[in-house]
Amino acid sequence: MSRISLQTLRRYAVERSLFAPTTLQRALERLQFVQADPIRSPARAQDLTLRHRVRNYRAGDLDRHYAALELCEDFFVNYGFVTRTVHELMHPRAGVTAWSSMRWSAARRRLVDALLAFVRERGTVHPREVDAHFAHGSVVNYWGGSSSATTRLLDQMHYRGLLRVSGRDAGTRLYAVREGAAQDRPKLDIDARRARMDALVDVVIGVYAPLPARNLSVVVRRLRYGVPQWRGDLKAALRRARDRLGHARIGKVDWYWPAAEQVSPGEPEKRVRLLAPFDPLVWDRARFETFWGWAYRFEAYTPPKKRKLGYYALPLLWRDEVVGWGNLTVRQGELHAAIGYVKGRPPRERAFRAALDEEIARMRDFLGLTGSAEFSSPGAGGGSGRGTAARR
Repeated sequence: MSRISLQTLRRYAVERSLFAPTTLQRALERLQFVQADPIRSPARAQDLTLRHRVRNYRAGDLDRHYAALELCEDFFVNYGFVTRTVHELMHPRAGVTAWSSMRWSAARRRLVDALLAFVRERGTVHPREVDAHFAHGSVVNYWGGSSSATTRLLDQMHYRGLLRVSGRDAGTRLYAVREGAAQDRPKLDIDARRARMDALVDVVIGVYAPLPARNLSVVVRRLRYGVPQWRGDLKAALRRARDRLGHARIGKVDWYWPAAEQVSPGEPEKRVRLLAPFDPLVWDRARFETFWGWAYRFEAYTPPKKRKLGYYALPLLWRDEVVGWGNLTVRQGELHAAIGYVKGRPPRERAFRAALDEEIARMRDFLGLTGSAEFSSPGAGGGSGRGTAARR
């Protein structure tokens, strides 16, 4: 293998992740997992991720077409959307996680059976409808607030694979019975279990490669949320992955990627892209800093006075360099873009200015807006000690 540089690896990461736009189903089949987030600024993370990879994608298309797609909402390394194939690899689940006990008492099991029969009879249910029928009171949820006990139980039944998300109503999950979700199937033998674990690890690699050895270990360990029943198998799965994956040592760091792929990227496109905070190129913050030399932070839950980049800053990719970030808002049907730059000023090439205008125009189309866009420098709490620049 010829010597691989960090710059080559970075270009490869950009090129393989931002593949040529295709249909929604094909893009999902290639990604296999898209992380979800409920914040809409200016759109949800899953839509912001897919708009770069799906032709003529519009905000909300995933929700609109969900029922017709070979797709499931589920927990993988984070919560999001997985293909049916990945979903089946993870189920049936057993065991215990920190946030969703799977050990049900006999009384709870009777309640589960009753709720399951209710959902089967109705076909699709809203948590409010279930709560009105059973009225079991409230429990303390994972975030420390209060939510209905039936809603919590619906979440647990979904996680265990008894229910599936059939769609959403104003952002709220609608549930249906997941047919064929028998929990008493014979246990897999060791070879079958290893095959499933290797397949799931390959999905992780397919989404986030190339990965440094430490980051690979971190993301594989996160599979304990997707397959709690096999959490004891993760170390062995990681060892097998290191043996079969493509590999190079750069400096003192070992990097890994799918063995079938060649690390030989072409020249990067002269294109600007505003990326979601959970885009596969952005999700691994340590790798992000290694590739681009500055620390991106998601600050939606940071007190406003302590923010450096902004509430929902979108990393701004120019060619294969993340040169800044943008905070985009829609006010009275007009898109407002506050753009900041790592070096305190935009790249000097004329091509960048045109490419940024084109990206903002694509964002307007994606959001269904017809007005013009206004550029500004980040406001209070959205600036940076490195400086910002404005375009109008």
